[in-house]
Amino acid sequence: MELESKIELISRGTLEIVTPEELEDKIKKETKTAYIGFEPSGKIHLGHAITIRKMMDLQEAGFKIKILLADLHAYLNGKGSLEEIKEISDYNIRCFRALGLGEDTEFILGSTFQTGEDYTYKVYELALSTTLARAKRSMAQITRESKDHKVAEVIYPLMQVIDMMFLETDLALGGMEQRKIHMLARENLPKMGYEPPVCIHTPLLHGTDGSDKMSSSKENFIAIDDTPDEIKAKIKKSYCPQGQVEGNPIIEIAEHFIFTETDTLLIERPPKFGGNLELTQEQLKDTYQKEELHPLDLKNAVAGKLTQIFEPVREYLKDN
Repeated sequence: MELESKIELISRGTLEIVTPEELEDKIKKETKTAYIGFEPSGKIHLGHAITIRKMMDLQEAGFKIKILLADLHAYLNGKGSLEEIKEISDYNIRCFRALGLGEDTEFILGSTFQTGEDYTYKVYELALSTTLARAKRSMAQITRESKDHKVAEVIYPLMQVIDMMFLETDLALGGMEQRKIHMLARENLPKMGYEPPVCIHTPLLHGTDGSDKMSSSKENFIAIDDTPDEIKAKIKKSYCPQGQVEGNPIIEIAEHFIFTETDTLLIERPPKFGGNLELTQEQLKDTYQKEELHPLDLKNAVAGKLTQIFEPVREYLKDN
């Protein structure tokens, strides 16, 4: 694959690349590593799938993929005991493989290296040069719903920066909620003698209830292994106001999962309601915004297509 094709593939569907010039340099390296960290989660949902699909693009472009299963981070974020969190990790790995990551993907449990002496000293070193205000600011979007803030919240971003050092990261991927932590890494790793990673940020998928982010804890998600009936039921009751395109999770699902697979979406309607429509992504947005497409017709079409797209994922998880 040519350089320009790799850049186009990696850039597709992203919100920001910091910086495009550095990305080009990283691509030219013979050996290069892309990293993303996930707190082990009970259900892997469409929000996770957006970033995993981008990791697959990076894999195709020649990057070695490292997935950090951040069990200690999850513990610091109040997600349960370490034993409970570790039990979920194996299921998460199966889900990520089901989504299509290659066999050479490396899955790393955070606790296998984050309690080591060298790692701990590096966290202390970073703590000495990072103000409390800067550490809190880097976590603001991640912990914004917390009412009783803990000291752990300022340790979390420092660990994430040192993770990038220990995992020898050329490129860090995350949703926009990770941006401030990524910028903390870019500012501080050079001061510690390490190259800063290129940082790529992907969109956050709105929850099915219309809230800012799809989340397992909010029960506002569609899981990658939901049954066809579960997908249909969740989409049927999803937030999808007539004529509203921005912040509409059903439009976003079509954009990120359907139109990446096909050029058009078939909307099946009885003749008395205007008959069938076959729409491109832009036509879908325009038609919906003009209120020429009913929310229920849109939901039915998206549910049907999404069920088809994730059928191989469900089959993989049944067999593995």
